[in-house]
Amino acid sequence: MKLLQPYYCNTDTLQLSKNLLGKKLVTNFDNKLTSGIIVETEAYLGIDDKASHAYNGKKTNRTNAMYNKGGLAYVYLCYGMHSLFNIVCNIENIPHAILIRAIEPIDGIDIMKRRRKINGANLANGPGKLSKALGITTGNNNQSLLKNIIWIEDIDNEIFDKNILSVPRIGVDYAGKDARLPYRFYIKNNKWVSKF
Repeated sequence: MKLLQPYYCNTDTLQLSKNLLGKKLVTNFDNKLTSGIIVETEAYLGIDDKASHAYNGKKTNRTNAMYNKGGLAYVYLCYGMHSLFNIVCNIENIPHAILIRAIEPIDGIDIMKRRRKINGANLANGPGKLSKALGITTGNNNQSLLKNIIWIEDIDNEIFDKNILSVPRIGVDYAGKDARLPYRFYIKNNKWVSKF
């Protein structure tokens, strides 16, 4: 069942970040359906979080999506080459987002391999890798997750807290003490989690 907007408007972004584990992320570009189970996420808590693009109320053309009501894609370019897919969450003007860091591929694996030009276990075990595998680009920034292009499904695959690890986020050393916050969540012993 496709997740609806009230799900994304949850004001507890850390809990939502954990709850997304086990959900199915789906894309449909040019009638090419690809999907995977979300196995790793990172939460970014807006204006009070030094690791967030919206820290201190910063607004740019790129980050405007984060200030909308939950249920949109926030996609930005990292290092000028990797499109990173985030889910805008919380209520309007609370710019929280959740980075999807890794998926376990399910549907359209051959399509994903062609997009990534690889044939191996590193297909979607990182945020840039999964975006490329699923066909997500910065052109999808501000895209609604309620339509039939990019969406998330609840497939009754609940991941219990005992199977979720909570650790510091990756690549945000510039955020000082906020870099050490345990806002990265992943499924314990899942081989598709990013390699850090």
